Amino acid sequence: MRVKLPVVLLATICFACAAARAAEVDDEGHTTDTLATLQEKLADEEAVLVDVREKAEWDKGHLAQALFLPLGRLAKQHDAATLAKQLDKKKIVYTHCASGHRCKLAADILRDAGYDVRPLKQGYKDLVKAGFEKAQQ
Repeated sequence: MRVKLPVVLLATICFACAAARAAEVDDEGHTTDTLATLQEKLADEEAVLVDVREKAEWDKGHLAQALFLPLGRLAKQHDAATLAKQLDKKKIVYTHCASGHRCKLAADILRDAGYDVRPLKQGYKDLVKAGFEKAQQ
């Protein structure tokens, strides 16, 4: 049996979905997830942390839990096969950079590729200050 929904109801459902999605980001487009939530999801292996800074920045210091996927490379090579080798679509992808700008650009690319991406407002130094472990050089 097929149920027909009134157009008004469908529009309301669509609006509610869009509103729920919009609630996940702040006015600047960063995730509203807390760093505690991030740490919890990383510990539970529900998420990955992606550093989108460039190689020279990564080499100066990066987080132990971060994957390296620089924005410059991502902008050039973001086909599904290449991304699938590095990222699992079943996991939340948190992106970070130095100041919170590039991670939003990377998030747009990854979101278009079908990932649940949540760009962090906090940059690398902020994450270290918050207690995220630096990788041993």
